[in-house]
Amino acid sequence: MKRIAIFQSDLRVGGIQKALINILNEIDYRRCQVDLYLYDEGSFFDMPAHEHLRVIHLRPHFAAWDRLVYFNLLFALSRDVTGGREYDAAVDFNSYQNECAVGVLKSRARKKIMWIHNDMEIKLKNEPKYRILWHFFKGKLSRYDAFAAVSPGIVEGFRRVSGLGDVSITPIPNHIDTAEIFRKKDLPVDFAPDPALLNLCSVGRICHQKGYDLLMGELAKVKAARQDFHFYLIGDGPDRGALESQIRALGLETYVTLLGNQPNPFCYLDKLDGFVLTSRYEGQGMAIWEAKALGLPLYISKNLEPYNPGIPGWADVAEALIRAEKPREKRYDDLASYNAAISRSLRELLDLE
Repeated sequence: MKRIAIFQSDLRVGGIQKALINILNEIDYRRCQVDLYLYDEGSFFDMPAHEHLRVIHLRPHFAAWDRLVYFNLLFALSRDVTGGREYDAAVDFNSYQNECAVGVLKSRARKKIMWIHNDMEIKLKNEPKYRILWHFFKGKLSRYDAFAAVSPGIVEGFRRVSGLGDVSITPIPNHIDTAEIFRKKDLPVDFAPDPALLNLCSVGRICHQKGYDLLMGELAKVKAARQDFHFYLIGDGPDRGALESQIRALGLETYVTLLGNQPNPFCYLDKLDGFVLTSRYEGQGMAIWEAKALGLPLYISKNLEPYNPGIPGWADVAEALIRAEKPREKRYDDLASYNAAISRSLRELLDLE
């Protein structure tokens, strides 16, 4: 039995958290014992139960201001929080929080891995706050033995900004739990979109990266050409107030509904006619693949293609939506080949073959 340690800050609402849950559901526990270290006891998702999966809750030992301390100093002042347990591999699945990095790098693990969830190169260009944090924590990067990237499209950018030209980086897209999707899509929900309209949707955090402000501009163009559509957004975030103001300013109040976070988005998606995403950048975009599994036509912006190989993007999303029609039938996709390739890469990275 291989022994694997995984460090994550929390299991609250978020794509990283959902990606981890999917991996925990996918791991072959006949081959390994997994210790999941968490710094928060709350959970938005259903935690898988298995005799070889142990959840260990830790107390956060860094204050918020510690993010403005150079990582190498934090590392020198920290201890092994695992109690000296030996692992074949330790994974920093969060990649942002210092607690997770110290947990992995101080552990007695033969292989120390970081998951990369985003296009770090573009994130650094777009987010001044992240540039400051990166300045202080980038010293941790050279301490890892290997990295996993959630799409091939973020690998070279990470090499450039990290300066780690020769380090091992394995593209491992997010596993999509289609069994869960198909099970939950038929659960009852008090939601009935107008069948006479083209009902569109998206799922994601309302923040700068996801570009919902850009999408509202596209929907304003659509409204000028056709009025038989409605857009539903499942998710919440720090920019919700600004987005609501923009919706009012563009006269989209009767065309856009913000549904907030939903523990089961699949029963909503299954009733809709198309999925739209115009993020400024991504790591991958799990919601795109979940929508694909449910057979929804996908309207993603062209810049998201490198993060989602095999899914074509649109150079003009507004024009695509103006011409869009309700699908005559939706064919579900179990993503079998996609998930099988991910499972192989995951086993290789964790030396489970």
